[in-house]
Amino acid sequence: MHKLTVIGLGAADFDQLQLGVYKKIKAAQTLYVRTEDHPVLHDLKKEGVAFSSFDYVYEKHDTFAPVYKEIAEALIEAAAKEPVMYAVPGHPLVAEQTVQHLIEAERAGRVQLSIEGGQSFLDPIFGALKIDPIEGFQLLDGTSLSMHELNMRQHILIAQVYDAFSASEVKLTLMEKYRDDYPVTIVTAAGSSQECIRTVPLYELDHVAELNNLTTVYVPPVDNDEDALRDWTTFRKIIATLRGPNGCPWDQKQTHESLKKYLLEETHEFLAAVDAEDDFAMIEELGDVLLQVFLHAQIGEDNGYFNLEEVLASISEKMIRRHPHVFGDVAVEDADEVVANWETIKQAEKGETQGKLLESEYRPASSLQTSFNYQKRAAKVGFDWENADDAWDKFAEEWQEFRDEVQRGTASSRLDEFGDVLFTLVNIARFYKISPEEAMLHANEKFARRFGYIEEQVKQSGKDFSDFTLEELDGFWNEAKRKEKGE
Repeated sequence: MHKLTVIGLGAADFDQLQLGVYKKIKAAQTLYVRTEDHPVLHDLKKEGVAFSSFDYVYEKHDTFAPVYKEIAEALIEAAAKEPVMYAVPGHPLVAEQTVQHLIEAERAGRVQLSIEGGQSFLDPIFGALKIDPIEGFQLLDGTSLSMHELNMRQHILIAQVYDAFSASEVKLTLMEKYRDDYPVTIVTAAGSSQECIRTVPLYELDHVAELNNLTTVYVPPVDNDEDALRDWTTFRKIIATLRGPNGCPWDQKQTHESLKKYLLEETHEFLAAVDAEDDFAMIEELGDVLLQVFLHAQIGEDNGYFNLEEVLASISEKMIRRHPHVFGDVAVEDADEVVANWETIKQAEKGETQGKLLESEYRPASSLQTSFNYQKRAAKVGFDWENADDAWDKFAEEWQEFRDEVQRGTASSRLDEFGDVLFTLVNIARFYKISPEEAMLHANEKFARRFGYIEEQVKQSGKDFSDFTLEELDGFWNEAKRKEKGE
């Protein structure tokens, strides 16, 4: 096994090439280059320096990942026969994926690697843009850019933006967070005699001509919250401000207890938007739910008990822990087995077998949900009807008992028997995988909507409700039903 030396060609032209790098390249017996498309190589070629390029590998593949792997494997194979030098643009350890593959190979004992110097493209970029990286910056790969990586409050440099297609992909990703006319700067051949710097609105990023393998796109940090409304940090800052010394008196006095009803209300409104299949309403209502989550997290932080990071860590750990078939080596056949595993893991976490089964299932805000939870929990230990028919029979029995109490019972006995009727209805809903809470919400919303139509008709008539018979009002109700169905 011979030594494979990786050396950097720098970020600019021949005049900027470091003397030590120049001497080592001149002395190399076998020299490979990732791409011949670099100004330094043009001049070295004129001096008679011989090298082999991997440009042909790019033509074999549609994406970059297999290109970089093939180049690394070719170099490892060459180094097995003789000492090899491999020259890359910029610095070997800055945005150079082939070198990362070689480092992995060295750790596996497949190659003896030596990494030499070279000026990275970052130094001339910082100089051309006149920015200080200590303020915080990100260096991202344009070929795999994700909106989730973007920190809008830092300097962002995006490499590998070499043509109109790659620029278009970068533009579309940036538009997920930045406004369409946000200023971005295109820097090509920074530090060389061909340096070109041009600032354009984001929507024009893929329309400029100065795009090649020496191009870097710079996105400046936002300087106001209005430009960063899609950034989580902005929303958290807003909530902290509302709760802060100079914030809103209403938000300042809220507690976990006082906000409980709002979380329920906002959740119900989101469910209504889901039922209506209204995407725009879902966006708005999910935002309202998110507001409640952030408010509770901020209250926890203000009181010194917990913060948003702890909330995120808790749910992230839980999702990883309860999905061993995704994040571990557990195999499952179907969704039912996933649910079974989930419950087993949940019991192990909480030690639920140690206490009473129904203790954790009570929901003070909803008797329907509590009933559903009780029955579901009891069913998991075998206390359940075999099928839905048995549940229907039980409902018929309870319904008759309630009717009997209506005829000859007391107010207390009627209340008791009617509770049994409702309980059996919840059981029937469970067999058909219907959420009784959601069904009741839907029924209430439907009633309010149709009664609103009745109210509007009465108002338009100029009369009072008392002027209409029940049959006439029921006629309005049926009209509302027909309109909902599009009849």
